[in-house]
Amino acid sequence: MTTLTSVRDTDPWRRRLYLPAYRVGDVARYTHTTARTIENWHYRETDSGITLPGRERRRPLSYLELVEVAIVAIFRHFGVPLASIRRTRDYFAQTFQEEYPFAVYRFKTDGFHLLMNLKEFEPDVDIERLIVADRAGQLGWERMMADRLFEFDYEEELAIKWHVAGRQSPVLIDPRVAFGAPMVRGIPTWVLKGRWTAGESIEDIKVDFELESEEIQHGLEFEGIEFN
Repeated sequence: MTTLTSVRDTDPWRRRLYLPAYRVGDVARYTHTTARTIENWHYRETDSGITLPGRERRRPLSYLELVEVAIVAIFRHFGVPLASIRRTRDYFAQTFQEEYPFAVYRFKTDGFHLLMNLKEFEPDVDIERLIVADRAGQLGWERMMADRLFEFDYEEELAIKWHVAGRQSPVLIDPRVAFGAPMVRGIPTWVLKGRWTAGESIEDIKVDFELESEEIQHGLEFEGIEFN
């Protein structure tokens, strides 16, 4: 499986995918869940083990861990039990030979068909409910995952960019830019918020960072600034 040890001698940007960079509270905001819930996914035992194993306690999440939390959040939104998610993740990890199977391109392209295979070998009513939702058999998977997976851009078989506020927003997470912070064309959204709360106008910020007014507003809204 791909691990941090196996990428030490590769391109620096690949190493950044594994570095702890995201506080649990921030991840909770990005994925519309809670910090306590995310901690449970990493440390609480289910019938089939820990849902997202391998993370050290009290350590920020890496980019790849962030992606996996985003996927688990969607599974849970549709009511999939943690034990079923863990079994699904284990199956994908073994099939793909990847440490973070939810972050690889094959999860997007082959996930539905692999779940069909999994239910043949390990019947699970919750997995079946996701993949057999109409006569074609694919509606459940598409309804559950299509929107979230559409938010990712894939390079080198990995979900390497996340349009964390949706494709309609310019806010993007790219672990190769701005240390992986949510940003608008390279400018972290927290920087935009800092300038705004210091009393600067959108026009002032626009001139300094060469951004469009709409881009700045999207960045500020992502940081919780409301506009009438």
